[in-house]
Amino acid sequence: MCCKGFLKIMMFIFNGGIFLAGAALLGVGVWVKVDSGSLLGLLDQVEDAPDQVYQLFNVGYILIGVGAVLVVIGFLGCCGAIRESKCMLLTFFSIVLIIFIIEVAGAVVLLVFQDLAGQIFDSVENEMRTVIQKDYGKDEQMTSVWNATMEEFKCCGYKNYTDFDGSPFNELHGGELYPVTCCLSNVTVGLCNTNAAHRSNVPGCFNRLVQLFEENAVIIAAVAMGIAALEIAAMVVSMVLYCNAGKKS
Repeated sequence: MCCKGFLKIMMFIFNGGIFLAGAALLGVGVWVKVDSGSLLGLLDQVEDAPDQVYQLFNVGYILIGVGAVLVVIGFLGCCGAIRESKCMLLTFFSIVLIIFIIEVAGAVVLLVFQDLAGQIFDSVENEMRTVIQKDYGKDEQMTSVWNATMEEFKCCGYKNYTDFDGSPFNELHGGELYPVTCCLSNVTVGLCNTNAAHRSNVPGCFNRLVQLFEENAVIIAAVAMGIAALEIAAMVVSMVLYCNAGKKS
């Protein structure tokens, strides 16, 4: 009786951990979706961009889905331990095993993608410069998206302020002015001109985008490792409870 009670307590602890980890992953997914929304919106303007770029739009949804599933699994695992139901315990074990395999595969893809992220975003640089030089200052919606993105992430252009050279905005001001976000407040005296933009050296949104995904990849990997450890422990305990379910203590 004591051993079975201990296993139930451990099942509660492990599944409580899975529940909390799932909630954390759910939160990270929402964060990724909200935090990267405007930057990825810029990439949506690029024609003939690599397929990998468009796959980025699904990252947040995938994390939200996996997090929600883990929350449900954690809840069901606790119920199975209370009722000592072989059906529930076996179902719990099977689902967690499938999720664990998917997580391992996802971790491999994430590690590979982290190394390729810079290359993928770098491959659309010319297209992004073309979009900026063609429409910034003329297309109201496109200009608004860029301004909001640069303001939020404290960046300038895709790579740097020179991306705006030849744009309608730049030409309208005699080729000397750039968006205010391309200049630092402690450097700029008056308008953001060429000298001020050069001295400010504000990083491009490309660097911010790569940094965003690298930071999120580290957080996701850390959460996934914790979840994987809890899942393995929960599967072991659920199998022990399954084998002892219905037996007299």
